[in-house]
Amino acid sequence: MIEFYGEIRVAHVAAVIASGGLFLVRGLLVLAGRPALALAAAPRYFSFAVDTTLLTAAMMLVAILPSAVFSNGWLAAKIVVLPVYVGLGWLALRAQKARLRNLALAGAVASYATMYAIARTHDPLGPVRAWLAS
Repeated sequence: MIEFYGEIRVAHVAAVIASGGLFLVRGLLVLAGRPALALAAAPRYFSFAVDTTLLTAAMMLVAILPSAVFSNGWLAAKIVVLPVYVGLGWLALRAQKARLRNLALAGAVASYATMYAIARTHDPLGPVRAWLAS
């Protein structure tokens, strides 16, 4: 199955971008006072489909990559941040108080950015390591 690594990785990256973009649009709609539009069936089901594709591609990549890829902990760091992102994202879309929604949206975007940076650098500290070294 390693021969499909490139295609699976492209699908995973595309799903990451689609998932993050869709979440950001839905979060901004909630902040703009349009929660019914953000929480309507179509964007919710599209989000489910994109996230299912994302997680399926991720699991396929984990299954086909050699174990040496996981030796520095970068994948484990992403997996630790993922439930934080999901929880804050849920709060950003569903919390009753505007201040909590704002903070949750900011935290979810920061969590997404953290996972992205970890994935790009293949380092559990992401870009923080370069900052610590200087």
